[in-house]
Amino acid sequence: MFTATKLQAATYLLGVCMFSISFLVFLNSSVSFVITNLIGQRTKVGDAVGTLGFADELVALVACPAWGVISDRIGVRIVCVLGYTIIGLALLLFVQAKNVFPQLLLARLFFSIGGAAASTMVTAILPSMIAPRKNNSEANVPNPTPDASNGHVFSPSISSELTITPQRLHHHSSHRSPPNELSPTRLAGIVGIFTGCGALLALGFFLRLPELVQRKGIAPGQALADSYYTVGASSLILALLCFIGLRNLHGEDEKGWRNLVYGGPDDPPSKTSSLDSLAEAVALGFKSPLLGLGYLGGFVARASSVAISLFIPLFVNAYYISSGLCDETGHNPQDVKTHCREAYVLAAELTGVSQLVALLFAPVFGFLADRYRRFNIPLLTAAITGLVGYIGLAFLGSPEAKATHSTPWIFVIMALLGISQIGAIVCSLGLLGRGILGLQAESDRSGSASCDAVARVEGHNFNSNETADSIVPPNEDNTEEAAEGTPLLRSRGRSQNHLKGSIAGVYSLAGGLGILLLTKLGGLMFDKISPVAPFVMISAFNFVLLAAGLASGISAVWKGNTFPA
Repeated sequence: MFTATKLQAATYLLGVCMFSISFLVFLNSSVSFVITNLIGQRTKVGDAVGTLGFADELVALVACPAWGVISDRIGVRIVCVLGYTIIGLALLLFVQAKNVFPQLLLARLFFSIGGAAASTMVTAILPSMIAPRKNNSEANVPNPTPDASNGHVFSPSISSELTITPQRLHHHSSHRSPPNELSPTRLAGIVGIFTGCGALLALGFFLRLPELVQRKGIAPGQALADSYYTVGASSLILALLCFIGLRNLHGEDEKGWRNLVYGGPDDPPSKTSSLDSLAEAVALGFKSPLLGLGYLGGFVARASSVAISLFIPLFVNAYYISSGLCDETGHNPQDVKTHCREAYVLAAELTGVSQLVALLFAPVFGFLADRYRRFNIPLLTAAITGLVGYIGLAFLGSPEAKATHSTPWIFVIMALLGISQIGAIVCSLGLLGRGILGLQAESDRSGSASCDAVARVEGHNFNSNETADSIVPPNEDNTEEAAEGTPLLRSRGRSQNHLKGSIAGVYSLAGGLGILLLTKLGGLMFDKISPVAPFVMISAFNFVLLAAGLASGISAVWKGNTFPA
């Protein structure tokens, strides 16, 4: 189903997608043990962990768009190799630190630079996995010239330029859209599965490495250091695999180190300054409904991940303390795990249910987002689910499922939060993939039969930037629907493949802004107003996403009788 090779697809899914999240989960879950067991700091551990995480996200806000722009010049393969190399070296340096500030902080910032490259490339490489390639008929045409509008190869032909008969149109479409071709939205669902598996890999194997090493009689601190060495070495090995497996990706032929300084005559994107590329990627968010909703969906998705992983445990902990169920002896998170184990177990159960449901629903949203593109219904469904789930969580009296004032609905609500999170991730990635590839809206042109569409195509005047690729007939299976006046033509807009790295960087930037806004403002509201205030805040984010999606669909229908694809 991939237009990429099997090696490229396997490297992307099993390498880039899976491990981009696993290394981050490992570091976040074990950093407190580095502070206590290796550095020896026993007080203000929570404050140190929070400061490191905040600094990490600040660096990522700059690094994500920067890596995106760089990848447009030197290629996504090189950025992947650099990213995982930096992650590996940072993990090796992490356990060499003798103090939190500045040594551990510098190692964390170094890791953030590599992590930003890895996470941005998950989005940037996605279009290359399914980008259309030249078919056999095009390959046999002498001296093809590239089409600047969509990146396809177009051979000037008098017969195809002057008139397109139904036979030629059907023959062309049969080469262009194979029935088993993988769409960006379905691929985004597969990406969601592998990123979820990466998180499980970190929780089920990487975090157990210190325990496994200790069984051999090694001290806890040294066992933790050996675990970091093992995970760091695996990242370096992955960098080598990316160097081999991501060779000759579609659209990467003209990219290389030389484009950082100058570009050749056949490489226009390299002549564009980095700021111009980034500014164009941001501007496309306001011009293209697909990219705009994709950016907003990424903002909500990343904020939802923080709401689940950070504020759910805090909510449970605050409930146990305020109810007198927890004998808190200090502010050290390790004290909470020791003296209030029930709260720790409940928080793990709730977040685990949410992540498990998210993993199960990733392929579901990939299929639905591809099947029901009009009005982006799956994305709106994810926003509604999040709106209902977070409001319901805010009104719950207790996070417990078995207590006097508790309700078993807590697990249903956690399932809704998982569905909302993965829905926003998968749908936003799918929107970005379609926007980059130039898959625009379906035109709702009325007609009595498919021959009317062909007649209109025959009268179409091609300009220098248009090809027959921009016109696609209805599927044979939908001929009866076409006769009833349903959309007959699917248009292919201008491809933004030359800006895929910049677009991926802006997408990651939007997600980072969502994380910073929720962690800082939500954390302040948690302390000053109510423990459920962050959930009200994230429900407002989902409401904005829902309103933007509805407004986009209504505006498209009102202006041009088109439906968002």
